[in-house]
Amino acid sequence: MSSGLDAPASASTEPPAASVEGSASPVAGSTAPSGAPPSQARLALRSAGRSLAATAASAGAALRRAGAAVADAASPVTSVVSPAGRLVLAASVVALSLAWLLGWIELAFVGATLLAAVLVAVPFAFGRMRYEVRIELQPRRVVAGERALGRLVVRNAGEAAAVPSQLELPVGRGLAEFVVPSIPVGGEHEELFAVPTRRRAVIVAGPAVSVRGDQLGLLRREIRWTEPVELFVHPVTARLKPSAAGLVRDLEGDVTRTITDNDISFHALRAYEPGDALRNVHWRTSARTGQLMVRQYEETRRSQLLLVQATASEHYASEDEFELAVSVLASIGVQVVRDATRLEAAAGDRRLGTATPTALLDATSRIASLDGSAVPMRDVVREASRRAGAPSVVVVVGGSRAPLAEFRAVETVFGSDTQLIALRAEVGASSRITRLGGSTIATVGALEELPRLVRRIRP
Repeated sequence: MSSGLDAPASASTEPPAASVEGSASPVAGSTAPSGAPPSQARLALRSAGRSLAATAASAGAALRRAGAAVADAASPVTSVVSPAGRLVLAASVVALSLAWLLGWIELAFVGATLLAAVLVAVPFAFGRMRYEVRIELQPRRVVAGERALGRLVVRNAGEAAAVPSQLELPVGRGLAEFVVPSIPVGGEHEELFAVPTRRRAVIVAGPAVSVRGDQLGLLRREIRWTEPVELFVHPVTARLKPSAAGLVRDLEGDVTRTITDNDISFHALRAYEPGDALRNVHWRTSARTGQLMVRQYEETRRSQLLLVQATASEHYASEDEFELAVSVLASIGVQVVRDATRLEAAAGDRRLGTATPTALLDATSRIASLDGSAVPMRDVVREASRRAGAPSVVVVVGGSRAPLAEFRAVETVFGSDTQLIALRAEVGASSRITRLGGSTIATVGALEELPRLVRRIRP
């Protein structure tokens, strides 16, 4: 009987197979469903990672700000150390570090010697100077090749005698160095220097800087005393006759084919249209015809000259040829300004001042050739004409390597009332004038021949 009761009891303790297979409990080796939400641990890790990243970014920004503040605070000291001094300090640190790591007394001696050299240089950088410095250029404007002198005046404005020092003065691409001796209170010391003016340019003299430091150049303390001063080296120009016949003549009053309602050259009568000014009504003809008639006029030309130089280096065979082109531009422009003819001038994309001959010459001193892809002359002229309106004469200056098609393309920018004159600079070539379509092409071989060419040109 006991066996009959035990069998059902043991069977009831084993769960059915179906209940085991249908259980939702995970089995070892199985993966979680792909659509299951992330666990709390993963969310916590992500939040911690974002918090650490934000903290690191904030700490990095704070370190950068602190580093910038330290660099600004230390700049009065670090700026005194020259590149050679930084190299010596770095070599000293390396030598002393290796000596400590390797135990080499020789490296320790080298590091100590280099460090001592920097320390010995420190007293040479000290010293207070109270100077008043002036840079005088005489004259401020010269023609290329003329002599120009400069004068550097140093005055002791302190309350004690000034110790000897050294002044450096950049002049163009060069650097002039002057030794200033001990100057008593209120005393002055002057130095004269020559300015190279062989070629056209704007030469900058200054700023004058006093230098204190050691003879090895490890420490270098600079004090700036003046602002830069400019010397204008004008291009060589040829004198043209005032109101010369040709491209610089006054075209005021020449009649054009443009019809207008307000001018001085009477053209014809036409029927009145709403909006016409009553002052143009011809009353006698209106009474005879029984219809209001108004006057029409032919527009008279206002003399306006557009002077443009191409600055692309590929248009010129040499630097001398480019300088000849600048001289041609300056010669014509100066005479046009003197003749009180309205002028708009440009060199490449640079607009040139034309208020006075001096302003124009100052502007031509800054003209420089441009390397790289050349801007078509047509585009250069079009851009310049937008500022001045339709000119009566356009003068384009270029080099011997500029294609003739470039000059002819300028004709398409303006109408038939605008005359085009192209001047090609070609050093050593025979000067001549040719006609190409509606344009006049003049070759200038030397600046001395420009006045004769100008007299022969008829726009």
